[in-house]
Amino acid sequence: MKASCHCGVVRFEIDEAPASVYECNCSICAKLGVLWSYYHPKQVTLQSEPGATFTYVWGDRMIAFHTCRTCGCTTHWASIHTDDPQKMGINARLMEDVDPDTVTVRHLDGAGHGRFWTLGASGT
Repeated sequence: MKASCHCGVVRFEIDEAPASVYECNCSICAKLGVLWSYYHPKQVTLQSEPGATFTYVWGDRMIAFHTCRTCGCTTHWASIHTDDPQKMGINARLMEDVDPDTVTVRHLDGAGHGRFWTLGASGT
């Protein structure tokens, strides 16, 4: 499975396609408009030069959001405070050859209000 930002400066090789992706409605994820696919860092190979992304850290200061310095796509997030991170998020909207009809969209209520962009007025 391959993924890349718009300009191709930040590229990933990922062990497998996602079975599900996650829409989080917390303040940063909602504004970024990303769908996260979660992996163990050992399942992901970042294929870009050091410094290809800049990071943004906020809130509890546990994860850093990475954005391509060239095209501005948010590519992934990674833990910044553990020696052995167990999870990272890849922006699934950057993945090549993924059929959206085969992937379940799950919702994480990070904002605590239950509203999501991808749900209709009825909540489905």
